[in-house]
Amino acid sequence: MPPAFDAALFRSRRAAVADALRARGGGVLVVPSMPVAQRNGDVEHPYRPESDVFWLTGFEEPEAVVVLSPSAFTLFVRPRDKERETWTGRRAGVEGAVKLFGADAALEIDKLDAELPRLLIDQPALWYRLGGIDAGFDARIARTLGAMRARARLSGPPPSRLEDPGQILHELRLKKDAVEMETLRRAVELTGRGHLAAMAAARPGAHEYELHALLEREYRAGGARGWGYYPIVAAGANATVLHYHENRSRIAAGDLVLIDSGAEVDFYTADVTRTFPAGGRFTAAQRAAYQVVLGAADAVIARARPGETIDGLHDLAIRSLTEGMVKLGLLRGAVDELISSGAFKRYYMHRTSHWLGLDVHDVGSYRGADGKSRALEPGMVFTVEPGLYVDPDDAEAPAELRGVGIRIEDDLLVTGGGCEVLTAAIPRTVEDVERACAR
Repeated sequence: MPPAFDAALFRSRRAAVADALRARGGGVLVVPSMPVAQRNGDVEHPYRPESDVFWLTGFEEPEAVVVLSPSAFTLFVRPRDKERETWTGRRAGVEGAVKLFGADAALEIDKLDAELPRLLIDQPALWYRLGGIDAGFDARIARTLGAMRARARLSGPPPSRLEDPGQILHELRLKKDAVEMETLRRAVELTGRGHLAAMAAARPGAHEYELHALLEREYRAGGARGWGYYPIVAAGANATVLHYHENRSRIAAGDLVLIDSGAEVDFYTADVTRTFPAGGRFTAAQRAAYQVVLGAADAVIARARPGETIDGLHDLAIRSLTEGMVKLGLLRGAVDELISSGAFKRYYMHRTSHWLGLDVHDVGSYRGADGKSRALEPGMVFTVEPGLYVDPDDAEAPAELRGVGIRIEDDLLVTGGGCEVLTAAIPRTVEDVERACAR
């Protein structure tokens, strides 16, 4: 349990879910925890709770299942076990699940198969995300429903509908409350410390892993749990690989360094990308390409406000970037035709924005009830991340741009009157980036 654990906060979230369940005809919501993942041999990956489970309960242990109805909150957990706790850490147990985490009832996890049918009998719907994180649990749910149907005449019918709980949970998670906003601001602050440290330390002859280590040092020194997703530290042509993760190349003279990394605070992550010259100053060609990306980012940020859509902002970024590609000599022809034909995708192949929160690609539909791109609303947090990527083997690109990868990514909070750029303090203009590198 985190030091600042607020039971009332999680209770209010469950109440909001319960209200939504009532409005949709009732039923029981079932959310399992993330399984423990084996790294190799008998070594496990560090455990991180499943985001829906944490958002609902604040519970961080593995082998847990949340069962929530409009009238009751049941938590299945591992039992207290002195011997196991000596090896793997303290457990809340069924007593702690009630006393500390506010469960109306708590049961040991090995009783789930026997007790879950009792909680589902005569319910109109089972709210469970089939095809989610754990195929084994999917099979467990299928067996439970099959067994209930076989005994329906004696015990009562199983739920007649299977619904995706994301319709409720993920829509609620999409709009951040005051606590979440403050947590994200703290994550951004520590992220900025890491990026500044990397800019100041980068130099020809250093290695990507050195900058990676600086990021983690700054995050953890500031109280973060570490990073919210594996950092990308890409020098030179490595930056043209969108999900580059090796982080071990030597930085060469003249390289740009692209860092995509965010600190995770109380499981909420920032998501920031900055691109900077290892030698401290952009070349003329690098500066021109960087200004194209920065111009697209600034245009999107200037338009972001309630009522705008993610698709509309993406279209704006595409137009700005395509105009820039023509000026740089990467593309030739009319901008409208280059957009309609998809020619721009040669140098910009990803989307401009995604939701941000407990997950780096956070939950919530990008479509409204009418199937169209949904309008931004206060409380939503999203990224703006235009980029430009020129393959080192692209013989049609100007020689001075081959192997150049640039992305600038910021985190925005939608407010009543516009958007707050949470990451505005992290250097992003040419002058500010060069000044940070000169430190």
